[in-house]
Amino acid sequence: MPRVPRVRRFLEHLLHTRDTPRRTAAAYALGVFLGFSPFLGLHTVLGLVLAFALNLNRVAVVLGVYSNLPWVLPAYYTVATVAGAACLGADVPPGLMEELGRTASSLSWSGVGNTVRTLAPLLWSFTLGSMMGAALLAALAYRVSLAMILAHRRHQRLHGAGGH
Repeated sequence: MPRVPRVRRFLEHLLHTRDTPRRTAAAYALGVFLGFSPFLGLHTVLGLVLAFALNLNRVAVVLGVYSNLPWVLPAYYTVATVAGAACLGADVPPGLMEELGRTASSLSWSGVGNTVRTLAPLLWSFTLGSMMGAALLAALAYRVSLAMILAHRRHQRLHGAGGH
């Protein structure tokens, strides 16, 4: 079975899983940033392109990208848009939260269209707010993931690589 080590080496090289804890945490944080950024629909593609371009752990980037779960999206982007509007001094239409809640609960393409039409005047607020939120969450993700990776590696050293 000489092919198994060759396949394993290829996968380790492709996925870049033998990185330092800081680079792995940075890869995860990059994924979190992209997952919560305003680049809806492009998260995965951007994550993979940047992971390959920066030679980062591909698994960590993708895990970070997918940390923004579908049921979190409406609330996160609504709060981010309102925060962006506050920073820019933009007016938030009265009843925006209720309207977004109704369209988000429908979870249909027409609901998405309604949400886009509702938020169109707040495009810059949406962009700024979600970029600020993404940066904040990425910084938090870096700190937490680095601490977890370091703790896991310490545990492995103390208890052996194969032990539990």
